Amino acid sequence: MAEHTHHDDHYHQPGLQHQFDDMDQQMDSVTLGMWTFLAQEIMFFGGLFTVYLVFRSKYPLAFAAGSNHLDPFWGGLNTLVLIVSSLTMALAVFYAQKSNRNMQVIMIILTMVFGTVFLGVKAIEYTGKYQHGQIPVDGWNMRIKEGEHKEEARLTLPFEVRAEAAESDEKHIVNPQGKFLISDADLELVQKHQDILTESEKVGYFNDVRFGPDGKVASFGEINREKLSGKIQIFFWIYFVMTGLHALHMIIGLGIMLWLLYMAWKGTYSAEFYSPVEISGLYWHFVDIVWIFLFPLLYLLGRHFLAGGGH
Repeated sequence: MAEHTHHDDHYHQPGLQHQFDDMDQQMDSVTLGMWTFLAQEIMFFGGLFTVYLVFRSKYPLAFAAGSNHLDPFWGGLNTLVLIVSSLTMALAVFYAQKSNRNMQVIMIILTMVFGTVFLGVKAIEYTGKYQHGQIPVDGWNMRIKEGEHKEEARLTLPFEVRAEAAESDEKHIVNPQGKFLISDADLELVQKHQDILTESEKVGYFNDVRFGPDGKVASFGEINREKLSGKIQIFFWIYFVMTGLHALHMIIGLGIMLWLLYMAWKGTYSAEFYSPVEISGLYWHFVDIVWIFLFPLLYLLGRHFLAGGGH
């Protein structure tokens, strides 16, 4: 009888699963599990960041030109949104620890709202890339025949020259096959900053490379549009893979928040049992931190690189 009472008391601790002796052991276990998961996530995203760094060092001007097609306003807005969502997520944990059910629910809802805003902004950005011929797969962009004038499909200029260009200078895109496109401004930007390229890099960008008697490059012709386009295409491949996978993690995070919201609404979490909220918060913060790295690497460094003349 005494043994039955012991098991009864043990089993009815809030949230304690039967395989654990007490709440401390359960908390240690789930925390270790989440950090192990986040460690492999760091390795996963670390591989992607390595790919970015390798190709950026190999094609610095092409990556700078590609980066200048991204709008820093949208990237900055999403950065602010995720920083605030991390605050609301932390407050959700705080109010769970204080057994405040109503504020838990409010903070989780706010976190979900900010996550949804983030995904909405990404949808706007991706739609713009589709309309402007910047999806890095030929045939996947908006098809626009000669003579068609779709207002949303206007030439998107690199940020550095966009402010200098009059509205009348922008032109409608003609892209009947939905190919990946670059603008004339991309060629001009590379031409302008070609002094920072090594000779081997110039060979990869220019036509009519002529060598002198000493075997060194003597002169170059015009920039080869196809060569430059291929290298800018690499940038956009990396952009879509990294931001797309990040968005997928955000969608998963929203699913976790939906489950937390349901459980919090039922009054499940309190000062005695709040580990699911805390562990889910670790995942949410990790996703936010990844974006903190993506934003400057994709949206800002190329702009600074060109504006500073490569120095």
